[in-house]
Amino acid sequence: MKLQDTTVLITGANRGIGAALVNAFQKAGVRKIYATARNPESIKIEGVTAIQLDVTNPDHAIAAAKIAGDVNLVINNAGISTPTAALLDAGAAAAARAQFETNALGTLAVSAAFAPVLKANGGGGLVNILSALSWAVVGNSGVYSASKAAAWAITNGLRNDLRAQGTTVLGVHFGYVDTDMTSGVDAPKSDPADIAAAILKAVENGDEELLADGVAQHVKSQLTAARPIYLGEAAK
Repeated sequence: MKLQDTTVLITGANRGIGAALVNAFQKAGVRKIYATARNPESIKIEGVTAIQLDVTNPDHAIAAAKIAGDVNLVINNAGISTPTAALLDAGAAAAARAQFETNALGTLAVSAAFAPVLKANGGGGLVNILSALSWAVVGNSGVYSASKAAAWAITNGLRNDLRAQGTTVLGVHFGYVDTDMTSGVDAPKSDPADIAAAILKAVENGDEELLADGVAQHVKSQLTAARPIYLGEAAK
């Protein structure tokens, strides 16, 4: 996909990886950028068209698709991680509902709203921001991992469903990234700009899966280990 011919819509574009993607696409000289957020006034980047989009509200997604009818690349970046200690703790179910609404069902709602737009504009591309935690649970990431595993399955289903209309579906996996969402995580983190650069390259190449950092590469390599990483440490 030639970036200079691209009109892109990015969800959750007001901070973190979303903002890094906006900056990267601007530098690449794309035709137009639609930047979305629940509160469009929180988007402080010049040269973009800001749209209100709460991905948990399907009506917002439908309205955004009507506004951005010239889009040929959609990036489902909006995501949340609410604090929770463990899957069996009080509050875990509520946290799971919130994260599934945004990370999984929000991805599906936006994809469904924009699929006809992408078809009308020649097929284009759909990029879903996932995680290395789609494949494994680390510490107390069970709720978040479950939502991202669901998003991964949705991504794979969308790839099958949209192939006939010529839409390339790219799933992006990575470990911790230095954003507000991971401010409380004490672990090595990637630079959002590096992740954004890798995504742009994958879009240009027409890739269907991107392991954007060493963490994602390691986790995937361990899925077929003698003891797969998703089984966790063996009981002692």
